[in-house]
Amino acid sequence: MKKPNILFITIDQLRADCLEARSERIVKTPNLDALASQGVRFVNHFTQASPCGPSRASLLTGTYLHTHQSVFNGTPLDDKFTNIAKEFRTAGYDPLLFGYTDTTIDPRTVDENDPRLLTYEGHLPGFNVALPLPENRDAWYQWLSEKGYDISDRKKFLKGIEKTEIPPGRGKTWPPSPYETNETETAFVVGEVIDRLENLHEPWFLHVSILRPHPPFVAPAPYNDLYDPADFDEPISPSGSDHPFIDSLSTIDFFKAPSEPIDRLQLKATYSGMVTEVDDQIGRLIGFLDEKELADETIVLVTSDHGELLGDHGLVSKFGFHDQAFHIPMIIRYPALEGPKGLIVEEFTENVDVMPTLLDLAGLSTPSQCEGNSVRAFLEGEKPTEWRKTVHWEFDFRVFAERIGLPLNECRLIVHRDNRGKLVHFLGMQDIFFDLETDKCEQHPLVEHPLMEGFSSELNEWLPEIPESPLVNLLATAEGMITLKNPE
Repeated sequence: MKKPNILFITIDQLRADCLEARSERIVKTPNLDALASQGVRFVNHFTQASPCGPSRASLLTGTYLHTHQSVFNGTPLDDKFTNIAKEFRTAGYDPLLFGYTDTTIDPRTVDENDPRLLTYEGHLPGFNVALPLPENRDAWYQWLSEKGYDISDRKKFLKGIEKTEIPPGRGKTWPPSPYETNETETAFVVGEVIDRLENLHEPWFLHVSILRPHPPFVAPAPYNDLYDPADFDEPISPSGSDHPFIDSLSTIDFFKAPSEPIDRLQLKATYSGMVTEVDDQIGRLIGFLDEKELADETIVLVTSDHGELLGDHGLVSKFGFHDQAFHIPMIIRYPALEGPKGLIVEEFTENVDVMPTLLDLAGLSTPSQCEGNSVRAFLEGEKPTEWRKTVHWEFDFRVFAERIGLPLNECRLIVHRDNRGKLVHFLGMQDIFFDLETDKCEQHPLVEHPLMEGFSSELNEWLPEIPESPLVNLLATAEGMITLKNPE
């Protein structure tokens, strides 16, 4: 059988509810919806960690955070792990990366002066980097410069046009960006991918890592005004709990939702406009595949690294334990498999399933390190004889140890969730439980519940005893590799 092409797309910070299959959904994603109608949509899909670095380590190695232990942006990834790029390269592919994987390499494998030890924005070994797009966005700015823009003040491209009058009924993130609709970072990346595809020999493997709708929250016209803030519901209100973790997170200014109601609703509207802009560019890329008659032999897998709280629970960003930060979309289309079209899978799937799935569909073996499973059976319209009944994710907050006052090795939480309830197990604090039958918005954390003991027992059976990696407390910074210390 002919080896398939692989188009593996990640959309950074994309919440699952942006692609919910329901008529009353506000945000419009016609191209991703069309892709799902031609393939399979997994509606109970979850990432395994947050933020970007650890979540992508799980995604790209097929392992949970407690296994790979690259726990934060800048924590080195142990070189002992293989990854999706290395496996496909061994099989004869040349995996190309457009964007980023946010990987810090193992310092034991390079010279101490290697510049890759000064950043969390390195590239996963095994990828051939076709387009690097770290936080400095050099390639995009140079592209804008070629279009006639003055890029001497780069910060202006990351916010709305200054001194723009905000109309009534709109909030602070409404002002449009100073570049045009076809000049966004996403448009630039997709254009580079299409240019490369024009002369690429099959079979190929492309990992396209799209930054948006990751902050800063700004969109070009008309996307900045595509959605009316008044059409959105107010974010889920905070729980009012006195749990020390919730209290600590809610006191960090960076994580606080806007205080003004109009700004909270505008944040939702701006984010939604950014999502639709990304959708339009993905439609451009998928349309190119179809036009060149590449679709039938190409596996397209779209997912995210994590979600975005977007004001829910009084928070923004993607830290903590709430579903909005970890429940993400996944869509897979592979016409050559001749499976059902438009199928919606409600079983729990996880980002650790992505690597085994792509390897399986390409006819390759799955490394023993992988802790997820191929979803191929679902794509073929079948149900596996055994499949997970619960879903798990972890958040390691040792970078906040000084604020929280815990030893580094106790700054971690693990979520054990099914459709009935959700246990949040803290290594150094009291566990909490959400009864999802009566509290689907997770506003009432409980310290006692009849189901809690059973969930704890199940979690203990699932969670292995793994000693801490010698790399777990290292952190790459621009000034050099540092070692985190326990609070005094």
